[in-house]
Amino acid sequence: MLYKLGAARKQLNGRTIMTESDTKITLIGSRLAREGLEFIFKGEMPECKKCRVKNTCLNLEPGRRYRVDRIRNNDIHECFLHDSGVLAVDVSRAPILTTMESRKAVDGAKTTYDPPKCGKRECEAYEICHPEGLSRGDKCKIIEVLESLDSKCEAGHSLKRVKLAWLM
Repeated sequence: MLYKLGAARKQLNGRTIMTESDTKITLIGSRLAREGLEFIFKGEMPECKKCRVKNTCLNLEPGRRYRVDRIRNNDIHECFLHDSGVLAVDVSRAPILTTMESRKAVDGAKTTYDPPKCGKRECEAYEICHPEGLSRGDKCKIIEVLESLDSKCEAGHSLKRVKLAWLM
């Protein structure tokens, strides 16, 4: 499925309607279901094997960051994993904060994600340089260039913090 950047939304009778190209319907624990919640989808759990609605839950890509855009209704479905049941929600891939070489960090540029070549896990910038939910080779668009991280990079790279959105 292609994920479009920005708001691919339509107005219908005063309500914002998300288009299929930028959202998916899934189920999420009712206690967690709130607009704006971001989460990393971890994939199928052993409890899911016997569930009759698991295909709706498991239609996301494991290891990716998603954001709840809208709660579809308040109908609670039974779930073997979530004791308070699950609700249907619209989700889209959430933008991710990471770093990029300063010379490549240009607002609006399309890029292929390539984390800095660094093995310094103790570096204070390591987690943002290698964020969960983003993989080497992902096609992205830089939607915002933030501050320089040169003073925080223990490997001496010239880095800027950027916000990326997926193109695929």
